[in-house]
Amino acid sequence: MEANSSSNSTRNASSLRWKILKRAILGGPSSNSDNQSEVGIQRISRKATHSFNLIPCRVKKDSPEEILDSSLSEKKQLHSSRDAVFCYTLPVANAPQLLLHQRVDDIANLSDFEVCNKYDIDNTGLVCQWPSEEVLAYYCLAHPDTFRQKSVIELGSGYGLAGLAVAMTTEALEVIISDGNPQVVGYIQHNINANFGGFGSTEVKPLMLHWGLDKDSNFSNKFDIIIASDCTFFKEFHPELVQTIKLLLKREVSSEAILFSPKRGDSLDKFLLKVKDSGLRFSVDEIYHTEVWKCHQGFVNGDDSWPNYEMDHCYPLLVRITW
Repeated sequence: MEANSSSNSTRNASSLRWKILKRAILGGPSSNSDNQSEVGIQRISRKATHSFNLIPCRVKKDSPEEILDSSLSEKKQLHSSRDAVFCYTLPVANAPQLLLHQRVDDIANLSDFEVCNKYDIDNTGLVCQWPSEEVLAYYCLAHPDTFRQKSVIELGSGYGLAGLAVAMTTEALEVIISDGNPQVVGYIQHNINANFGGFGSTEVKPLMLHWGLDKDSNFSNKFDIIIASDCTFFKEFHPELVQTIKLLLKREVSSEAILFSPKRGDSLDKFLLKVKDSGLRFSVDEIYHTEVWKCHQGFVNGDDSWPNYEMDHCYPLLVRITW
């Protein structure tokens, strides 16, 4: 009986994922039968449509094309009809507003899947601005001394909110904002251009970086600080992510990786086992900022601004990794 129940559950989840894919590719209104599965689709997809609301944000009314790089050919320009410009007010005195150009539609393009297959990567950086990225950015803003005059790299950055926030407020020596998806790196470049003039003397660059670097990489033993958020969900990428962190961190001086990630079942635990096996050390903190914890407790206790909030899938833990 239990085996049949498990089998039915697996088939139902698979069916819902196919509906998600169908809806993403075809778009348009759902049928009545699809509407009946809407609750299940939301449960399976886990696409982030809510946040901790730590950094005030609004949609910029001006045309998003104003931040596009005019030196790029029309073919390489971002598809502005799918995008919007978000304006973040950083909670730091005298900080400039941070502009972030990102997708806002729910329709995937077949070229997205082709890129994923070509580079053996996932597409999560284009899906949305994930809540863990906001928490990472907020944490970095609260600890500017950690980054002052340091070499910093963000891994799996998506649209680059945290890396840009560090570059604009902490007087870091350099900030490299990286992702393994070339489409995402295109957005990162546009977002750097959009905020040009707000970095002071900090050098800011985009980088397409695939995890699992060779030990002879030019980035070996280069960075004081690594930051990343929600990068531990896919277990198949754990070995390469750990290898990359170990390679990038400086060895002769104090250095660390600062990661934010929900537990997501046993995914984070399995990642930490890989970290331990690599010879690196780590610590995990559940309560690391009073404001973030206050928001979390509010969602747990019934704040309906984030329906179906679950700590396991939504609340990012702070992981610090060192030599």
